[in-house]
Amino acid sequence: MRPASGRRSRLFPAALTLLIAFAVPAVPASAAPAAFTHPGVMVSRSQLDFIRDRVNANAQPWRNAYNQMAGSAYGSLSRTPKPRAVVECGPYSNPNLGCTEERQDAIAAYTLALMWYITRNSQYATKSIQIMDAWSNTIRDHTNSNAPLQTAWSAASWAKAAEIIRYTYSSWPNTTRFATMLRGVYLPKIVNGSKSTNGNWELTMMEASLGIAVFLEDRAVYDKAVSIFRTRVPAYIYLPADGALPRTPPGSGIDTRQEIVDYWHGQSTFAEGLSQETCRDFTHTGYGLASIASFAETTRIQGQDLYPEIGGRLRTALGFHTRYELEGPPAWLCGGSVKRGLGPVTEVGFNHFSTRLGITMPNTKAWTESRRPHGANNLFVAWPTLTHANNPN
Repeated sequence: MRPASGRRSRLFPAALTLLIAFAVPAVPASAAPAAFTHPGVMVSRSQLDFIRDRVNANAQPWRNAYNQMAGSAYGSLSRTPKPRAVVECGPYSNPNLGCTEERQDAIAAYTLALMWYITRNSQYATKSIQIMDAWSNTIRDHTNSNAPLQTAWSAASWAKAAEIIRYTYSSWPNTTRFATMLRGVYLPKIVNGSKSTNGNWELTMMEASLGIAVFLEDRAVYDKAVSIFRTRVPAYIYLPADGALPRTPPGSGIDTRQEIVDYWHGQSTFAEGLSQETCRDFTHTGYGLASIASFAETTRIQGQDLYPEIGGRLRTALGFHTRYELEGPPAWLCGGSVKRGLGPVTEVGFNHFSTRLGITMPNTKAWTESRRPHGANNLFVAWPTLTHANNPN
């Protein structure tokens, strides 16, 4: 198979012509901003202000989304963090030695940071800090086969929480220790990606790496994450312009038709918006789509918007999977055996295309709006209806 860079491009199908209007020159090799924007990991200050105004006005769907978050265990002021020096996670978290506790404490830190910003009740900021301090004072390593994924899931939430607290709350004495934890414990496990695993791994690893890069203001890490992301997204979501076969992750060694079909979980018919993990199940596909959208959100906040580059893939993937969530799958897809269950992963991308760009996405709209408020998946996605539903900022 010819490498992706050597393929001829086909004409874009009609469904993609609308996005051409939003095309911009490619992001340069040095993508990091000259000055970082804070808070700036998936949610910006203007987005947070919009959320706060909507919740305080009792407007929907934000009020219901806030109530869902505040009523969850993640928003409890009585939460006791459960840090471990070594978190060990095997396949499907077996063994599970601190895996669930770490992910949930990280989501709780982010949840409480959001609650602080919305309510201005300092107890929430203090509790978020307590959780982050407990882990930064304890964690030293992640081990076993799922260590990179566990690290990425947790770091994605840690970075979002830390950005809000550091740049909107008055005092966090152990900020430097937390930054040292992110750089020394989390970043080494994720920054180089994972070429031959299922795509949701590397996409979440890059989401987390980018968040850490913003918090640390590390331009080299930021640039590396962008570089890997720009090749992984085209290898995760298929467009007809790719040719007869999907692209593959550079360096993966997946380069024959049979290897590609096997990597795409037995799927040999490739349609616009299909994901590398569609025929594994929609749930893991949703993890990948969530990380793609979150990554693009962060680059947009940082003034290096990657949505125009990857938008056609994300938009069609959202439409593809929500269509078959709503209608049921066709016989040609995954041999007629599809495991659905996309999860709370559509709000961020849908908001960008629908609210900001005015693109009609009937399947994604129907799926997303009928399931609001979207909550937490207990891994790394949390409260996207609250943060991104109809948010124009």
